[in-house]
Amino acid sequence: MKKVLLLLAKGFESFEASVFIDIIGWNLVDGDKTTELYSCGFTQEVNGSFGVKFKVDYLISEININDFDALAIPGGFEEYGFYEEAYHPQFLELIKQFDKKSKIIASICVGSLPIAKSGVLNQRIATTYNHKNGIRQEQLKAFGAILQNSPIVIDKNIITSWSPATAVNVALLLLKMLTSEENKNHIKKIMGFDV
Repeated sequence: MKKVLLLLAKGFESFEASVFIDIIGWNLVDGDKTTELYSCGFTQEVNGSFGVKFKVDYLISEININDFDALAIPGGFEEYGFYEEAYHPQFLELIKQFDKKSKIIASICVGSLPIAKSGVLNQRIATTYNHKNGIRQEQLKAFGAILQNSPIVIDKNIITSWSPATAVNVALLLLKMLTSEENKNHIKKIMGFDV
């Protein structure tokens, strides 16, 4: 079984988290049945953006990265405190440990910023949120990443993207990397994303 860890910081964007939950879940039920998703955060209940509350499976302190095959990081809103936890040393260390073992790290929108802040995107290509005068893209570059102005960027084991609009495709790419192109296409079709 391939296990995905959904890493949630306070202020996470619920839509971006939900695509990982759904696509990995659909595969467990109607795909090749080889993927499971578990969530973690600093607290048992993580407060997301817009008043969303999410009860996680694990605390970050309980995670053994050897138990997981991939890490999924949704973005979030500064207004809801996203960077307070996304830039926490323990959050960044978890990212570093996944990369050190060449495990897949999939992020959406500003979920790429903690990856870059951790140092693992130094001199690697990546992207992030591309609106609001490009401030997030400038931050990404300041952390040492090489900005590629594309909706989705893959550099070896790391997927980054630039907005919530890319969320479904990022989750499908993660599924493809964990299983196969054929299985990814099957899930895409039965979820109605192939029209």
